[in-house]
Amino acid sequence: MVKTNAGRFFEDYTVGETIHHAVPRTVSGGERALYHALYPARHALYSSDEFARASGLPASPLDDLAAFHVVFGKTVPDVSLNALANLGYAEGHFLKPVYAGDTLRTTSEVIGLKQNSNGKSGVVWVHSKGFNQRDEVVIDYKRWVMVRKRDLDAAAPDTVLPELSSVIDAADLTIPEGLDFSGYDYALAGEPHRAADYEVGEKINHVDGVTIEEAEHMIATRLWQNTAKVHFDTSARPDGTRLIYGGHVISMARALSFNGLANAQMIAGINAGAHANPCLSGDTIRAWSEVLDIAETSANGVSAVRLRLVATKGDSAEMTLRGEDGKYRPDVLLDLDYWALMPS
Repeated sequence: MVKTNAGRFFEDYTVGETIHHAVPRTVSGGERALYHALYPARHALYSSDEFARASGLPASPLDDLAAFHVVFGKTVPDVSLNALANLGYAEGHFLKPVYAGDTLRTTSEVIGLKQNSNGKSGVVWVHSKGFNQRDEVVIDYKRWVMVRKRDLDAAAPDTVLPELSSVIDAADLTIPEGLDFSGYDYALAGEPHRAADYEVGEKINHVDGVTIEEAEHMIATRLWQNTAKVHFDTSARPDGTRLIYGGHVISMARALSFNGLANAQMIAGINAGAHANPCLSGDTIRAWSEVLDIAETSANGVSAVRLRLVATKGDSAEMTLRGEDGKYRPDVLLDLDYWALMPS
């Protein structure tokens, strides 16, 4: 009797099924410390309990993306263990902060399927939800991933393409209970720039760069319990390389964005995201951002700023996303459209 699990392949998914992912995880200050060790993360709200309390929260939460990685990692054995690539994200809602002591678990509903024309793989769309120990949804998002077929002769399923919103309306963002930036300390936060100091269309070069090391990537990916083979097993890719987890690139770019966006404290929503080109060990990640929108919220002194965060390998000074052919430039690794909460 075979007791091991080779993971799901494309033909194993059915639109409408709900997958309850294994192994809930209780997070602690250890995750926060490791997150800040792996990335140059410096946003004050996630670094200081006292700064968080002065902003109306009970304590400093786990970084939004760290919580996202934990929730995401639960899905990997059932969704992307045999993936060729994680392709994109949409409709990501950060609904409740995650604090030390919270226990997170994840479910996913299959919402779309489309076999690729080569017949060797297909795209699977899922709607994933992360719950805390009170069964409250803390993170809710949709993503799509390209997955291998086990049996190349297996019949293609009916194509179902989900309808996904391109942008979350600012009015539909969830503001953490109690959040209040009316007494915000700009000196402690590191920069004086508030939402009113930014203009739609403005681009910000975050200047700094970090070279991706294979060992650090594998530590990070293990931290999130992400078991996708392409991140660890060099025989899983034809070129014999380990693909860097896309979330590692997101966190690195978000951390680099502190230089110029130090007061973009909390992530409230992910409108869209694409891993435009693969990232490999030795690539140097740089980042730039574009301001896409600015909106008021119901919270005291809090605005929502819509940002495009672009990670590149090599120089980011040109701040150009696409070439003349309309396709992503080959140096672009990440194109992430998200809402952040910032003092007004």
